[in-house]
Amino acid sequence: MNKFSNILGQSPLLESVVRSAQMIAFSDVGILIKGPTGTGKEILATAIQQSGPRAERPFIKINCATLPEGIVESELFGHKKGAFTGADTDKKGLLQAAHNGTLFLDEIDSLGLSVQAKLLRFLETGECLPVGSTQALTLDVRVISATNSNLDDKIKQGLFRSDLFFRLNIVPLELPALNQRTEDIEGLCTFYLKKFASQYGVQNAKFSTLSLKQLRGYSWPGNIRELKNLCERVSVLLPGKTLEPENLPKEFVSQLTTQNKGGISVLPEAGINLDALEADLIHQALSRTNGNRSKSARLLGISRDTLLYRIQKHALSTR
Repeated sequence: MNKFSNILGQSPLLESVVRSAQMIAFSDVGILIKGPTGTGKEILATAIQQSGPRAERPFIKINCATLPEGIVESELFGHKKGAFTGADTDKKGLLQAAHNGTLFLDEIDSLGLSVQAKLLRFLETGECLPVGSTQALTLDVRVISATNSNLDDKIKQGLFRSDLFFRLNIVPLELPALNQRTEDIEGLCTFYLKKFASQYGVQNAKFSTLSLKQLRGYSWPGNIRELKNLCERVSVLLPGKTLEPENLPKEFVSQLTTQNKGGISVLPEAGINLDALEADLIHQALSRTNGNRSKSARLLGISRDTLLYRIQKHALSTR
């Protein structure tokens, strides 16, 4: 069974990330998964872990931002009895729990500098020193980390160690935001609407062509998580219905209305040559990005494949 089948979508940006993840699943190389909130970083980490030789071994997942302040080091590395007030017994840390398996550290930028230094030593030597102990433990743990922050900025601000970044970032995997792969929206909607119809025992809802067009124009700040929540909501409230734009929740309609009011042009009385306008906008986008087609597509609000088709359609030079 393909363990990456839970990563839904066929856009070139996503497929490139998945191919890289499949190639490194069988190694213990350091992986840093980047991407905005809601893009599926934990799902990707799980697919990597389940595809490799440690699949049947412990898999410990932790969001570093949720670790209690003041005892983060103890949570990760464990502690000895009497190490601090309240340490009434020895405690295994998450690294010990993950011995011979995998530890997934989400939002790793939330760790303090002192814990970062200790984590770096573990990654380099395999030695884990519990709080209050003088004897290090040697552990075999694969560490996969993730962040939705710009670690370069964190390093410049003195909030993240550059040496730890380089140790974690041997193979970076960057999941694209949903608004960068809008060609996947229809397939994602179909999948989740079918899933929730089955889960709640209701008829399958579906989005009309016009609704899908509007969804492709939405910014999706919550990414796939937000789309999934939308599909669950309409499945429960509007089962079996073909959803038109007026059926979309108000936050979608209000953003789209605002976007439409802020249009970039006004139709002249004499009309326009739409093909010429489209070709000119594509040419401007390519010029602004020095011919980078992915960045140009994002500027124009279309997929890279659509941009390539329109470049060919207008016989535009990308040099």
